Amino acid sequence: MKRIFGLSLATCALAAAAFAGSHANPALEGAVKARNAQMSVIAYHTGLLGGMAKGDVPYDAATAVAAAENLASAAAMKRAVLWIEGTEQGAVAGSRAKAEIWSDADGFEEKAVALEAASSAMITAAGTDLDALRAAMADVGGSCGACHKAYRGPKN
Repeated sequence: MKRIFGLSLATCALAAAAFAGSHANPALEGAVKARNAQMSVIAYHTGLLGGMAKGDVPYDAATAVAAAENLASAAAMKRAVLWIEGTEQGAVAGSRAKAEIWSDADGFEEKAVALEAASSAMITAAGTDLDALRAAMADVGGSCGACHKAYRGPKN
């Protein structure tokens, strides 16, 4: 067997195929990067609101409303361009999406809509007072947790 730089042609071919397979579809990779960014935006604003709810960050109605508006906008992003079949964990680098997102599309959609509703309700609650913000955080946190439990895989 012919050797290149100490490696067999078979080894080189397998390495090339693995590299090509992992970079075969930039659109799928882009979708995973975009939804990871979406989750980062959601986490940032949820963290800010949660910090206020816990008393770690001083409550400020204007800041809370701004964070809630951004949270609601991020939660309402169109899933059809972010959650593309074939981007489950193991298929595309950086994905933690379980295959159940597509095999249980109705359940996934239900949980996504719950986050949208909780995030929208947070806008009014955030500007009302600290007690209202705290109450709304339970719905936001619950909707995030329910989706992650059912549809997010473990960290790699």
